[in-house]
Amino acid sequence: MTTTEGSLSRINEELGTTGIVWDLGDLYSGPEDRQLSADKDVCKKRAAIFADRYRGRVGTLTAPELLDAVKELEAISELMARMASLAHLDFSVKVTDSRAGAFLQSVREFGSIISRDLVFFDIEWANVPEERADFLLAEPVLAPYRHYLKTLRRYRPHLLSEVEERLLVEISPVRTSSWVGLFEKVMAARRYGTEGKTQEEVLSCLYSPDRNIRMTAAKDLTAGLREDLPVLTHIINTILADKMIDDRLRSYAGWLSSMNLANELDDETVACLIASVTRGYGIVERYYRLKKDLLGVEKLQDFDRYAPLPHFPSETVHWDACRKTVLEAFARFSPEMAGIARRFFDENWMHVPVLPGKAPGAFAHPCVPAVHPYILVNYTGNFRDVETVAHELGHGVHQFLASRMGFFNSQTPLTIAETASVFAELLVFKDLMARLRTREERLAFLCSKIESIFATVFRQIAMNRFEDAIHTRRRESGELSSEDFSALWLTTQQEMFGDSLELTTDYGVWWAYIGHFVHAPGYVYAYAFGELLVLSLYRLYEKGYPDFTRLYLELLASGGGLTPYELLSPFGVDLRSSDFWDRGLDVIDGMVADAERLATQSP
Repeated sequence: MTTTEGSLSRINEELGTTGIVWDLGDLYSGPEDRQLSADKDVCKKRAAIFADRYRGRVGTLTAPELLDAVKELEAISELMARMASLAHLDFSVKVTDSRAGAFLQSVREFGSIISRDLVFFDIEWANVPEERADFLLAEPVLAPYRHYLKTLRRYRPHLLSEVEERLLVEISPVRTSSWVGLFEKVMAARRYGTEGKTQEEVLSCLYSPDRNIRMTAAKDLTAGLREDLPVLTHIINTILADKMIDDRLRSYAGWLSSMNLANELDDETVACLIASVTRGYGIVERYYRLKKDLLGVEKLQDFDRYAPLPHFPSETVHWDACRKTVLEAFARFSPEMAGIARRFFDENWMHVPVLPGKAPGAFAHPCVPAVHPYILVNYTGNFRDVETVAHELGHGVHQFLASRMGFFNSQTPLTIAETASVFAELLVFKDLMARLRTREERLAFLCSKIESIFATVFRQIAMNRFEDAIHTRRRESGELSSEDFSALWLTTQQEMFGDSLELTTDYGVWWAYIGHFVHAPGYVYAYAFGELLVLSLYRLYEKGYPDFTRLYLELLASGGGLTPYELLSPFGVDLRSSDFWDRGLDVIDGMVADAERLATQSP
């Protein structure tokens, strides 16, 4: 056992997380499961029969026949997703294991072959004449899939010929997904500093009350990223180019258009959100000027951003205590919500300990309706981790409820998905805050939450501005150098902080570890969308909005069966109005004002 492995083992034992790992047996017993091989054969046969039965006929189907086709397509897609879920989850805790990587790639390649033979359906349905499509969609028998079918037709201007689509699907395993895999392997293998810390460990040191520890962690992270910079720069350049070509082939107006379409949002809504948040950057400046005074430093550096204030609750939270805190907070809002969340703890639906070779960060994976979601976290026992567990359980509860809609209709736009997670996190924050009794503790914890919200709202939009800059530069001027990325990163990040905090040259390379730029270009604004939406919804909840809990759970249970605009209509939300986004920003502004008042009160 290496020094790092021994250290992590001790931490996991102290936190009670050693055995808190998921059981993927509800999917398959493992990569060698005979059922998996049998399911591959089933997919091949059903896909071939589907193609023989429906290719060239989609436009002539009656409503009942179209329903049968969609149900069969859904069944095949769900079976493929089941295999893909196993491969993804298995790989996420064995990123440095070549066998796990090979299994993931083999599943991706198999999926591309099946998808290649099914892609005709989307193309033919999208090209059904408008009058005929409207007639079919009005038929009651198609009501369960009406939104899904409408959504497919929205892609009509961006679909290519069947031959071209089949080709793109077949080569997809060696396009972006392959570079994503390389990025994950590089990040998982990298160790930082003389102690060989994982990325999770070194990033957690940035929250240390000791400035020297924060400074050392920042230098260690920078040094590690610099070593990998040639590879990471090549990865993101390739992804930028791949997206540029795909967008050009599909006639998307801009680099963000495909993400907006996937999120079922019009460009006006997203532009309104981004404009409102960037106008609110002054809130960030105001807060960090306060923090500089509270920390008693002459100038805040980038490694001071997340420094806890004196008296921040520093106790280590054992896993059992984390479980109790999260479930009690959920139960106060909704016993049903708590009951679903409890199953993740009780039925081994989570992977919790920090381990070598495990993917950093956290996620909730919906898998398929026939099974259940799985959650991955890297639990180190601080208050932030408790909120992260709540965040991912919010996703998990949402995915569990939405699964009742079936595979196609359970797939929720990213913006609404983040709403559920942020709301759950806020419930736990409010609960933890209520336990604190001293002014100093309340101030420190409030400031920590403000910084978390900043990271979700302002930082994500600043990262959106960085993405906008690099995608635009790549399309206008060609491949970017590491120095180009760093310059654009520093510019877009400094705009958020103004003169309240100094970003060093070292910080200029920190764009390189942000996985969202690689995994899902354009995704990050969904966090700001979700946070501001939740702040507005939570205000309604606190004011006693009629039947709020039922309406909220119905929103989650609706999955992707409606547009975001339709899902939020019961709450009187107008996503296209800057006034709505400004109301969420007003809540943040009020939290900063609360911090300013607490800072001036007598102990």
